[in-house]
Amino acid sequence: MSRLYRRLPFHSACAKTCRMLPDISEHKIMSRISALVLFLAVGVLSLSAKDVPFQVLTWPESGQPVLRFTFSKFKEIGGMGKERTYLTETSAENLSARTIGSADFSLYVFDKSKARIGEGYISLTNVSAGQTVKFQITLSASGNPVSLAVSTNTSRTTSIAITVNSVPQGASLKVDGKEVGTTPKIVDVAIGKHTLEFSKEGFNSGKFPLEITSRDASGGSVSYELGSAAHDTIELRDGSVLSGDLVSVNGMQVLIRIGGNAQTFDRNQVKRILLTERDPVN
Repeated sequence: MSRLYRRLPFHSACAKTCRMLPDISEHKIMSRISALVLFLAVGVLSLSAKDVPFQVLTWPESGQPVLRFTFSKFKEIGGMGKERTYLTETSAENLSARTIGSADFSLYVFDKSKARIGEGYISLTNVSAGQTVKFQITLSASGNPVSLAVSTNTSRTTSIAITVNSVPQGASLKVDGKEVGTTPKIVDVAIGKHTLEFSKEGFNSGKFPLEITSRDASGGSVSYELGSAAHDTIELRDGSVLSGDLVSVNGMQVLIRIGGNAQTFDRNQVKRILLTERDPVN
């Protein structure tokens, strides 16, 4: 069976199709396209804004930078009266080639008129070269934070804990002239130079110089070996302790040579005598 097809002119088919579409003007189409573009642009800007930090600071401000601090936008989490509590996500990157053992900083917050409205603290420990550490900072401020500044915190003393021991143990220990107990002893020492003093009955007392730097970390130890006493030790009942060479002892007297001079003590004056070991005389 044969079929007959009739071709319509292209313009006729288009005309019929166009008559079936809603009546949309060119102006309306452009308006909708513009609205769509604007919506997409706002979305892209919103996503980008989340990645833009509130402020980036390097320390120190002059010379070779050592640390880079990055602060996120401050988020208000509470407050009372005119004081507001804010939280910021913070990261610190070690730009140097050395490990930062310990470092403390003050964080200052300013408003739009450059008035300081708040203060916080940053404490870093054991940050390796090239390492970035992340943490949160919570602080109170009497206004809206607009800018920040950091500076080394000299008001807080940085110290580390170390174990001080001696051979033999049980020696009296002094740190910078202050008695702190007997060895072994865990003591807190600040950054700087110190002197450890050891003393034990029957042994030579000694001093040990100790220097703590910002690169040192808690958990270290120091051990000092006490030398054998060169002289005998005589403790009297009045509490005094003499160091010399015992010459003789009888039922009534004790003869001691101190500094080359012989001194005689009544036996009732002497509480205890500690004799140092000597090599036998050939």
